[in-house]
Amino acid sequence: MMFSFFIVQETLYLYDKKRSAGIAYAAEWKNVADTTVHRRRILQAIGRKSERRSCMEKKDVVKKRNSENCMQNSAASLPHAPSSVFPAHAAGKKRKPCLRKILAFWILMAVLGGAGGWIYQTWQKIPSSIRIRAGEEQELFLDVPVSGTIYGEKTAQKDVIPVNLNRPLTVQASQIQDYTMDVKLFGIVPFKQVDVHVVEGQRLIPAGVPVGIYIKTEGILVIAESDFEGLDHSRKEPARYLLRAGDYILKVDGVELEGKKQFTEQVAASEGKELCLTICRDGQIFDVMVTPQQNTEGVYKLGIWIRDNAQGVGTMTYLDEKNGFGALGHGINDTDTADLMEVQSGSLYKTKIVNIRKGISGTPGELTGVIDYKKENRIGAISINSVEGIFGTLSQEEADEIQGEALPVGLKQEVKKGEAQILSCLEEDGAPQLYTIEIKALHLDHDNINRGIEIQVTDERLLEKTGGIVQGMSGSPILQNGKIIGAVTHVFVNDPTRGYGIFIENMLQAG
Repeated sequence: MMFSFFIVQETLYLYDKKRSAGIAYAAEWKNVADTTVHRRRILQAIGRKSERRSCMEKKDVVKKRNSENCMQNSAASLPHAPSSVFPAHAAGKKRKPCLRKILAFWILMAVLGGAGGWIYQTWQKIPSSIRIRAGEEQELFLDVPVSGTIYGEKTAQKDVIPVNLNRPLTVQASQIQDYTMDVKLFGIVPFKQVDVHVVEGQRLIPAGVPVGIYIKTEGILVIAESDFEGLDHSRKEPARYLLRAGDYILKVDGVELEGKKQFTEQVAASEGKELCLTICRDGQIFDVMVTPQQNTEGVYKLGIWIRDNAQGVGTMTYLDEKNGFGALGHGINDTDTADLMEVQSGSLYKTKIVNIRKGISGTPGELTGVIDYKKENRIGAISINSVEGIFGTLSQEEADEIQGEALPVGLKQEVKKGEAQILSCLEEDGAPQLYTIEIKALHLDHDNINRGIEIQVTDERLLEKTGGIVQGMSGSPILQNGKIIGAVTHVFVNDPTRGYGIFIENMLQAG
């Protein structure tokens, strides 16, 4: 097909070239012929040229028509010919089925995507575990199209209880016991298994007081690998491929480490001898052999950055009847590795808020506190650093200073969208105050346990002071309908008036 087109184009080009040459030839002879004989000869020559030209034109027209017919026939016979050579009606016939298939494919993808999103949202509305208080009637209304049964470990077949979570359900249990709820989507498709725990009613004192936090890691935390210049001015990397960020160095040559100062002294005193490091990586403990090398000053090093403690300011969430406390609503993670820090020991200290940096879109605000790490300022011990927060025991003296009425714990299914309050202290030597917020959304089974409650600050006083939620307010208790229901955990970077909170029952499970 393309070859035929080339022949036509080449023929036309040659014809134009010959035509131009003939006209030029005739003009030249016309200029030099002055006699009749010459004029006659010229006219005869022009006549012959014209005849030849006419004949050539006729032949070229026939060739052109034959070539065009050949091109059309070739296009019609080739299954993969370009659409540009097809007639308009033929191209339409070929395209319609293809367009229909593409449209059907995208409609199918949209339907599947929508169905998948709806199933995921329904899954999140059903908590993986539900806690109910013993001896109390409680309403459970999740508004999801699932139904199933509740049964205990020793429940007889006749005592299996049918449930429908698409309607309000009143539940009551008289004794402490665990149950299992199997639910099916539309009552047909097996969907989820829910653990139902019957627990005793619990009351907590909402604290809302700022605290200074100090934790010591279990071992020496490796922050990053590094290199240094050796005595021979070459780059040295003794720990490369042996240690990595997030490793905890527990022992050196079998000797337990107490701090990074002890570790650096042992490395410096090695005199270049191979050291056996006992490390913990992702829960696995094993030994690594590494040989220190000298820097330009002759000091032996491994080429790693290390840390053995963390400190900062946060808010205490609650205090129980045994002086046990919970704070932050999230774990303490290393700022460089982002890993949850392994705690060997930790302490709470008194702190004073001395400055507030307001949050703006794109830049979170911050509470600045002063911590004096003196023994007399220590008010409690930290024993647990978990995803749900930090937990420990408060001193009796400090516990007596926390004023407030003990409130019942609000369980997940009791939390409602709408108005609520947070309790927080923003003044130096001031008492915690209640500020109004609105609960915008609830995620009973969120992938991130720290983001179960979505909140927005509406209190004008708090917006004036802080711009919304700021760093240091993590752990501020969330109250609703006379119950403590959660704690503030996160702020939206692009909107400081909005943030997340954790359900209080999730904190209690960890503490």
